Amino acid sequence: MRELKSEMRLGEIDISQIKIDAKSRDDIPQILRGIQYLYTDVEIRKRLFTALEKAMPADVDKSNGRPGMTLWRIFVLGVLRLNLNCDYDRLQSLANNYKTVREMLGHGIFDEDYYYELQTLKDNVRLLTPEALIALNEVVVDSGHKLVKKKLRIS
Repeated sequence: MRELKSEMRLGEIDISQIKIDAKSRDDIPQILRGIQYLYTDVEIRKRLFTALEKAMPADVDKSNGRPGMTLWRIFVLGVLRLNLNCDYDRLQSLANNYKTVREMLGHGIFDEDYYYELQTLKDNVRLLTPEALIALNEVVVDSGHKLVKKKLRIS
């Protein structure tokens, strides 16, 4: 599964190195910082992908989701759609035009022409059923509790 490997393609930015505007008061950078934290913690990332793999229907390739989408991309776009409460048209605009979102999706300088079709987004993000979202939410909440406990011990 590509998401758990450390190999990157030429021109791709490591997710931990993506620069996210810390001064922005918009909700998108805040969401992306949360996703970045989840990805950079190897234990959390493994748990997320285990939950994602279990959530995928049997006829879906576990390493590639549906055409054009890895499990990581499905997760990122699903988190954005859910947290922004946006429709698929806005999600498509974010995926195709918002530089930091594209970096979080794993696109590098050689992927500038990669375009997400609306139907591809719908087909993939809809794979995150309510049951899948509950399982993913458990991982995210547990990681938040772990982070808070860690900060409390440091204080």
